[in-house]
Amino acid sequence: MGRVQVRDKEEFPEMENGDFSDLQLIHHIRGVLVAVTTGDRENYDELVGYLHPKKNLNPDEVAILVTTLKALSGAASYIDSVHHEALLFAVSRMSLWNYGTVVMDALLELIISLAASNGKYIDWCLEMLVKHFVPPFYLLDSLKQENGIDRKNKVLSRVHAALKEIADLVPLSPLRLSPIIVQKMPSVFSKESEIVMYVENMLRLESGAIGEIVGSTMLPALVDRLLELDVSGIGWDGMLQEDAKGIFEMELEDVTEFADEDENCDSMPPSESLNRKSLQGNLVVEKLDGLIVLAFLHLESCQSSDRLAEVFDVLLASFQKTVLNAYKSKFTQFVMFYACALDPEGCGVKFAMVLTDMFACDVNPPITRMSAVAYLASYLSRAKFLSAALVTSIIQSLVDWCYAYCKLHDFDMNPRAHQVFYSGCQQAIMYILCFRMRSLMDIPRLKLQLLNMPMEAIWKHKLSPLKVCLPTVVVEFLRQAKAAQLFMASESFVFNDMLESDLSKAFGGMDRLDMFFPFDPCLLKRSESYIKPHFVRWSKVRTTYDDDDNDEVSDSGSEVSDDDFVDRNTKDMIDDDMMVSVEGLDFPDLNKMSITPKKSFKYGFETQLEQCMRMPARIRPSTSPESL
Repeated sequence: MGRVQVRDKEEFPEMENGDFSDLQLIHHIRGVLVAVTTGDRENYDELVGYLHPKKNLNPDEVAILVTTLKALSGAASYIDSVHHEALLFAVSRMSLWNYGTVVMDALLELIISLAASNGKYIDWCLEMLVKHFVPPFYLLDSLKQENGIDRKNKVLSRVHAALKEIADLVPLSPLRLSPIIVQKMPSVFSKESEIVMYVENMLRLESGAIGEIVGSTMLPALVDRLLELDVSGIGWDGMLQEDAKGIFEMELEDVTEFADEDENCDSMPPSESLNRKSLQGNLVVEKLDGLIVLAFLHLESCQSSDRLAEVFDVLLASFQKTVLNAYKSKFTQFVMFYACALDPEGCGVKFAMVLTDMFACDVNPPITRMSAVAYLASYLSRAKFLSAALVTSIIQSLVDWCYAYCKLHDFDMNPRAHQVFYSGCQQAIMYILCFRMRSLMDIPRLKLQLLNMPMEAIWKHKLSPLKVCLPTVVVEFLRQAKAAQLFMASESFVFNDMLESDLSKAFGGMDRLDMFFPFDPCLLKRSESYIKPHFVRWSKVRTTYDDDDNDEVSDSGSEVSDDDFVDRNTKDMIDDDMMVSVEGLDFPDLNKMSITPKKSFKYGFETQLEQCMRMPARIRPSTSPESL
């Protein structure tokens, strides 16, 4: 075959007409590539010129480009990273998003051929494909249009098919793909549309043909990015420094209708409305919300394909490694919550048991055990889909653990030395019962099980959990326990007049785990619509002191008057050792941050003791309970 001059532009139309076979053209390109090593670059430079991106190619230019790419695919083994650096650079600048399907297929054929020809090009080829997860920035907005959606489907279907073909040709390539995807993931500062589209492709890989290999990396990478946005992106700390007890307070006794365009929002407290509105327009919040919804949809897809159990195991491992001890996390944990809601008997029960075991295992660091029991308490209290029997069995386990601890530690109160014990008493037993006591006491066999638990011995132990744990939790728990006659003894306990005490701060530590309730209501608008059907709000909880004759429970939690309760039980609620004077005391913080039954107007005023007997409300987002 005579030498074909690439610089002769008339040659290419003739080749397209069949004057030269594909094999002949491949041989010619190989000769051009080899000539570069001897210093002959004339034909090579012109060849590279055909690959440089151009706008608005005419049909002849498209034909030449396709022919060149196909010929290079046949000569892929002759491409050298040193001598043909300019060629590789020109190819790397080409984008599937800028061409029609004919050029797309020719370019992908070259990328696949390079990957198969030499192992040193694997990373380059994979990076080339991964960069197409997201289009050039100037095309992002156009994807919302009908033709943009069609282009998106054409590009991404080909990219994922190419990744699969490379995995078939080079079986170890998926192991190289995972770190590349994580490394190229858009930052928290990228546009929402960009990061959401990238994650869509990650999840597509997770559930695709090579998901068995890369799946264990995709979901943890997504959780890590969610956590990064959640903890450092929103900037709660700055808000809290302005007014730590301002916009994050709740006054559920004055519930109003939340007037918003979101139909899924029913009546909610003004402060939660304010929290939601304070997040509106926050770009980081919008990105986080969009990504969490994407995770929810992926979990639904996994459930439909009977993959939820295996995906949940990956999520659970990621949760234990990162989310569990991230105390500033406010929303990321709801990915776990929703997975459990989709499979209550499998994932839902497993999550509860894993948290229980982590708390009980004395090999774990105290901080991990305290976090685990905080998650456990919040989860059991908020998850509508968990059975009463499961909740009771876990309460039994916690009570047994605390009772055994008391028998082994016959010491006086010491918040710092017994942090795990106080976490188990307050964060778990008392907090769960504040939400669940009424429903459990309504089931005879569970009521009997509760009555037979040695709780009173724990509360009266010298470790004095009722003095150390968060006062507002203690007060609400004791109030419900008294109404349900959970204790056999006639006397009970009263606490200080503060929402939080120095003792609770001491056992909570620097991270304030005494006030860590991770499944507080989700303030993300789109994500909350998925969570809402499975979530228990304090405003909907029927307490043991609610009026049974009133079928409609108020948003504040009860319709019952406080006065009769106070009149009957004021003396019994005060021990000699804990006697305090309630006359003339004013508790402004507690009054503002409480969830309480409707005010009683029997005597035209509210007693001070009534004011301190309220379920506490949100203090800080996800570092304190909505109900606290």
